[in-house]
Amino acid sequence: MPLQKNIQALPQLQGFEDFVHTTIHDWHVPGLAIALVKDGEVVFSQGFGLRDVEHDLEVTPQTLFPIGSATKAFTTMALALLADEGKLDWDVPVKEYIPTFKLSDPFATERMTPRDLVCHRSGLPRHDLMWYGSPFTRKELFDRLRYLEPNQDFRTTWQYQNLMYMAAGYLVEQISGQSWEDFVQQRIFERLEMSSSLFDTTQAQQTADFSLPYQKKDGEARLIPFYGEQWAVGPAGAIVSCIDDLSTWVQLHLRQGKHQARQFVSPGQITLMHSPQMVIGGNSEYAELLSSSYGLGWFIVPYRGHTLLHHGGNIDGFSTLVSFLPTENLGVVVLTNLTGNPLGTILTYNIYDRLLGLTEVPWNQRNKEIFATIESAGEKGKEKAQSDRLPDTRPSHTLDAYTGDYEHPGYGRLVIEQEGEQLQLRFNAFICPLKHYHYDTFECVIEKFDQSVSISFSTNARGEIDGLSAPLEPAVKDIVFKRIPRQEMLDRAFLEQFTGQYALVGLPLAITVALKGEHSLVLTVPGQPNYELVPHKGTEFRVKGLSGFGIEFIRDESSAVVEAILVQPGAVLTAKKQAS
Repeated sequence: MPLQKNIQALPQLQGFEDFVHTTIHDWHVPGLAIALVKDGEVVFSQGFGLRDVEHDLEVTPQTLFPIGSATKAFTTMALALLADEGKLDWDVPVKEYIPTFKLSDPFATERMTPRDLVCHRSGLPRHDLMWYGSPFTRKELFDRLRYLEPNQDFRTTWQYQNLMYMAAGYLVEQISGQSWEDFVQQRIFERLEMSSSLFDTTQAQQTADFSLPYQKKDGEARLIPFYGEQWAVGPAGAIVSCIDDLSTWVQLHLRQGKHQARQFVSPGQITLMHSPQMVIGGNSEYAELLSSSYGLGWFIVPYRGHTLLHHGGNIDGFSTLVSFLPTENLGVVVLTNLTGNPLGTILTYNIYDRLLGLTEVPWNQRNKEIFATIESAGEKGKEKAQSDRLPDTRPSHTLDAYTGDYEHPGYGRLVIEQEGEQLQLRFNAFICPLKHYHYDTFECVIEKFDQSVSISFSTNARGEIDGLSAPLEPAVKDIVFKRIPRQEMLDRAFLEQFTGQYALVGLPLAITVALKGEHSLVLTVPGQPNYELVPHKGTEFRVKGLSGFGIEFIRDESSAVVEAILVQPGAVLTAKKQAS
C-alpha cells in the first residue's frame, strides 16, 4: 500500500517507511497502523503488515484495534463535559456524589475527589488481578474497593491504578444517569463522528476490518484469544478504535477542544487535562526525557525541549500509543497487534525527531537493550525461585484436603480442585495447575503472563486447611483467602435434609434444627439462645461465635440423615433424629 500522496510535502519523513518495516521485523510485530496529524490535518495515515496472519489480511487506516489504557483520556473527557455543565466539580469529594464510596483508608475515603481518582494518587497499588477476568459488575468492583490494602499515603505518591478509573467511570454513571459506555458513545464518539469506535472486542469481530491479537512466544508472534471477559473495568481500558477515528481525537486536543467550528469542550477543561497534576518521580536515564508528570488522563513529559502528552495502552495482544506536541501542533497515533512491544514509542519518537529537525535518537537499539535486560532479570528471578525451594519436602495433608472454595472480600472467590494426581486453581479467568514447591506451598504458573505465583496454605488448631495466601499484588502483604463452605452447602435443598428434632441419647432433652431464611440453619437448645450453624465441610457445621463447638450430621446407607454428633470442649454428644 503506497503512502498517501500528501506525504510528499513532508521531506523529513523520507525513509520513514523503510524504518517502519525494519522495526516491525526486529520486534516480530504482525501489523500496525500509524497516523500523523500536522497543523490541523491528517497528513499521514497508513497500515503496515497484517491484521490477520493466517488469512494474509493487511492492516488499513480503518482496522480496529483495542487501545487499552489510551481509553483513560476518554473517561477524563467525560468528566470534563460534566464539569462544563456544572454537574461535577473536580475538587468536591467523591463521597458527596456517591455516599457509599469507601476505601480502606478512612482519610482517603472522606477526601478523595474526581481529580484524585484520575491522576493516580489514591495510595493504592494496582491490584490488577482483582479485576482481570473477574465476574464482578462495575458496582461490585466499586463496592469492593474498601477491602484493598493501600501501600502509600493518600496524595503522596504517584502509582498507576486502573481501578480508580473504573471508579471514575462509575461516577460518570451516577451523575449522568447513563452507563459510561452510553455516555462516551453519545457524548463523545457520535459528536466527534468517531463512527467506527466501540467498546467490545466481540462486537469488533463482527465488523469487516479488525485486527487479531498476537503475543511473542519462542521468537514468533502467536495468535492468542481476545480479552473478552466482563469489562466492568472498561473506563480504564475498553475502547476499540482505528487511526482514522483517533486522528479526530488528537485534533480535538490540538485545537483546544474544538471539533470543526464548534467548541466541543471548554478550553479551560482542555488546559486542566493537559496540565501536570501529580509528579511521577524518578529520572530517565536518557537526556532526551526529563522528569515526567501526569495530567488528567495524559502523561506529560519534556521531550528534547518540547512538551509531549501521551498515553499508551496494553491489553491482551495489542499495544498502542496516542500522543501529541501541543505547541508544535503535531500528533501521532500508533496501533499494533502484539502484546507489550515498544514500537509505539520507537516510531512516535522517530517521527517527532524528523519533523522537529533533530538528530534521530537510536530508540530502536535502546529498547532492544532495555528488553534484553528485562528478559535476563526474569530468567534470574526464575533461577532464584528454584534455589529458594527446600528439596525433599511433602505436603502436610493428602491432596483432597486442600480442595475447596476460598474467599477474599475484595478479590472474591478462588477454587482449588483435584485433577488426577495434581491440584488445580480456578480464579476469575485463570485455570492453573499447581505444582508442589515445598511443604504446604504450591507453584501456580500463569502462562498468559509467563508469571509464577506461590500459593501457601494455612491450617487451624484442628490441623485443617483453613486458608491460603498468594502475592497477587506484590506491593502489599500477600492476599489472604479464607476457606468457605462449598456453594451447595448454602442451598436450601441441601440444608433442608438436616432440619427436624433430635433426641439426645441418655438425656431427657431434644434439640431442634431449623432453616433460617433460605441459606442457613439455626440450632435450638431448650433454655438457651438460638445458635446459627455455619457450614464447614461435608455435613459438618460450626456453631457461630463459639470456638470448639460444632455439629456433624450422620447419614445411613440410603443417605437419609439419622443422627447428629454434637462436639463441644470436653464433650461429644449423640442425638437421634426423630421421625417427622
